[in-house]
Amino acid sequence: MNLPMLYEAAVPFASRLPAAVAGHADRGIRLRFRRRWLLLAVTLIAALAECVSVPGALLGAAGLWLLFGAPIVLMYGIANAVVSTRNGRAILAVGGAVLGDILAALLTNTLLPWAGIGAPLERIPLAWASVFLILALTAAAPAPGRLRWRLAVPVQGLGPVLWLGSVCVILSIAGPIRLNNGLSGKVAMAALVALALLLVVLFVRRGQHSTTVTCVGLFFVAVSLLLLTSLRGWYITGHDVQREYEVFQLAYQPGRWQIAAFRDAYNACMSITVLPVSIVRLTGISGLYVFKVVIPLLFAVAPVGLYRAVRHGAPQTIALLSAIYFVAFPAYFTDMAFLARQEIAFLLLACVLLVLADSGRPLRARQTAATVLLVGIVLSHYSTTYVLLGVIGTAYALGVGWRLAARRRGGFGKAFQRPVLLTWWMIAIAAIAAVLWTGPATHTGGQAEATTKAAVLELLGKRSDSGSSDTSYSIFGGKQVTEAQRLKNYATQTIQQTAQARADSDYLPLSEVDKYPVTSVDQADLPLTPFGRLLERAGVNVTGINSLVRLSFARLLQVLLLIGLVLAVVARKPVFRATSDQILLSVGAVVLIGVLTVLPQLSVDYGVLRAFQQGLFFFAPFIAAASVSIFRWTGRRATTFAFAISVGLFLDLSGFVPTLLGGYPAQLHLANEGQYFDIYYLHPEERSGIAWLRQQAPEADRESVQSEIQTDRYTFGRVQTLLTGRTYNDIYPTLIGAKTYVFLGFTTVQKGEATLSYRGDLVTYRYPLGLLDVTKDKVYASEGAEVYR
Repeated sequence: MNLPMLYEAAVPFASRLPAAVAGHADRGIRLRFRRRWLLLAVTLIAALAECVSVPGALLGAAGLWLLFGAPIVLMYGIANAVVSTRNGRAILAVGGAVLGDILAALLTNTLLPWAGIGAPLERIPLAWASVFLILALTAAAPAPGRLRWRLAVPVQGLGPVLWLGSVCVILSIAGPIRLNNGLSGKVAMAALVALALLLVVLFVRRGQHSTTVTCVGLFFVAVSLLLLTSLRGWYITGHDVQREYEVFQLAYQPGRWQIAAFRDAYNACMSITVLPVSIVRLTGISGLYVFKVVIPLLFAVAPVGLYRAVRHGAPQTIALLSAIYFVAFPAYFTDMAFLARQEIAFLLLACVLLVLADSGRPLRARQTAATVLLVGIVLSHYSTTYVLLGVIGTAYALGVGWRLAARRRGGFGKAFQRPVLLTWWMIAIAAIAAVLWTGPATHTGGQAEATTKAAVLELLGKRSDSGSSDTSYSIFGGKQVTEAQRLKNYATQTIQQTAQARADSDYLPLSEVDKYPVTSVDQADLPLTPFGRLLERAGVNVTGINSLVRLSFARLLQVLLLIGLVLAVVARKPVFRATSDQILLSVGAVVLIGVLTVLPQLSVDYGVLRAFQQGLFFFAPFIAAASVSIFRWTGRRATTFAFAISVGLFLDLSGFVPTLLGGYPAQLHLANEGQYFDIYYLHPEERSGIAWLRQQAPEADRESVQSEIQTDRYTFGRVQTLLTGRTYNDIYPTLIGAKTYVFLGFTTVQKGEATLSYRGDLVTYRYPLGLLDVTKDKVYASEGAEVYR
């Protein structure tokens, strides 16, 4: 496939279509097709730009048009069949464009090798794949209406929202940059204040703002919070995103995605393989900033989609509070920026709910569109798929029971409708797609099978183990284990696993290891600030209050959720009238979170906090409604009190209040210290140490000496995109190899601490450097990295 051949095929097609249309349509239709041909002409120019050498800015513009511009414009028209509102269509168009890009790249990757093209994910094939996608969307999209040069939606209050939102984004970019340069987090703190102010504006002016203006404001809030975290570090920073970026490179470097290159569930996520490869190839944006900026920008549409979905059946206040609770939940701004595959899956999930919530379009069309989006989630992220199938499966089963009960009593009553949104075939198609994708297509369902087996054994009482400490936030409870006990259990497990190899002298002898016991280390709190010391002198235990607020917030959300569900069923005049489907989906989400909490293996493999974040898509409006209902005795002030609580929690959970007062562990987006900084932030000294090590290890290989590189789990996570050869991500004393290199990262060198993950929890411990000094030689040393041999 080359440029002349594609050009020769495209020109005759382009010349025949207008004539055919002209023969069967009046002048008005011809004018509308000319406007569509303007879009196609720009698309052709963009595709040609991708095939020749053009400046970076032009390449970026061409790629963005092919991937997002033209598809979003066309998807906006297609979305009219399933969504009745303009802003809803815009949100769905973004999700549809992302799914279209994934499918186009996946088909290109699958089909072109059959034609002898060994690198289908290069720029030219991907450019023309986008062209064919745009042609297909053009054929499916309705004829565009007459262009109007004025906005067709109310814009009262848009100016202040745009201005304040822009300030928030600028501060959210400047804050991480300052921190990355070793400066203070004052600008990041200012960003949080500006975000709180923007929320106040959205609430106070909610009566004057159209839903479009509120959507714009919420997008600024959502993207600003994500950028505060995603832009930390000059390199890939975070937990899962390290492995995601490595998987992306496996597809990017050879120009082809192959599951055989790394048969792992990560590599089966098209959201972190073919999608970012397409963006990098066509726009010229580096992979680093695709993960740090582009994907968070796409994910920021999800909270807006939640707001728009809730707004279909609830007052403006409830919809706004639902979105605030979603972005204020700690997992949103501390973890989601490090989970690119889940960010894309959540965007598609928001689109599913948006389509199902809009009763202004035919039900069957909405169900079909939702099913297509569910298949997109299957391709994007495995865990989101499993949790979602559990939620909708439970909701459907409850709905069947509800129908049977209603049939016996002669109806659903005046307050409720018959559940109609979820059908068996929607769930069946999504489930079959998940089985086929993780089974015959990629053979990556091993982890899911192992987790299911362990959960069943736990349910039957044949296996007992500790779960994640996240379960402590749940009112369902959960077995709690101290860090010291987790460390002891981990040591016992590793000794058992290495017994035979240790007998063969592959590991250090236990007689030597036992001389250097390890102890767990608690997270250090920030020192009290002048404000914190002032409160302490007034008799306020700042440290205790900070911890209490965090725990109380988690419990408060769960209590409000239960109150909201109960009121939705029994209240005569609820704050908003929930449909039967909303209630069933929310109950399904609650049931699934309860199962995750009481079955330890599930809480380890899919954290409770992430599950709750996903659950907020379904039950956030019930939490919002309950927060208003408990203040109904105050009359018209009820919504104001509910909003004040949500913004107060936002300022505390985002880290603003704890940083302002001190007495709580530092957070990555506000400081150059704290647990996440210690274990996820890559330092220049570590890069230099790895560069030296890469030069030394191959020489040892040539001498046929065991030369595996060992480093602790989180230093490994920071540098895994730099390491080559055989590496092990654990330097716990019982796992030190007798003939391996041992790489110590910045935190271990500077603080003498290392961190491991056991049963879903981070455990930091004092590292016994004396063991390495006695059993190995130090062959490299700097202020932030050391290597032993």
